[in-house]
Amino acid sequence: MDANDPGPDVPVPPPSAAPPRVEVAVIRSGGFAGLQREWRVEPDPVDVPHWTELIEKCPWDEPVDGRAPEADRFTWRIRARCEPGPTRRAELPESSLIGAWRRLVDEARAWSPPASDDVSG
Repeated sequence: MDANDPGPDVPVPPPSAAPPRVEVAVIRSGGFAGLQREWRVEPDPVDVPHWTELIEKCPWDEPVDGRAPEADRFTWRIRARCEPGPTRRAELPESSLIGAWRRLVDEARAWSPPASDDVSG
């Protein structure tokens, strides 16, 4: 018997599964010029717990302010997925981008440059 062989009575753990994937997309539209900007995040496995926490803290199932967007204000569409869970979606007027929503959006914007031709702020 090999010294490294645990023997027939010791369970051998299965090979580790691939780490879960996280994807976040933030799309901002509207504003004075009506331009659209998009930020995408697909963090490395080491950062997945941080992004999972940001996503879980958002109130995905709570109703959003139903008022029509104000003139020259932004609308934010947010899509997030923590595998193996479902894809979550929200559309928020700028006035509702507070708390956990604001933190998720700010971190996504800091994480990745916008995926559009728009160069305005």
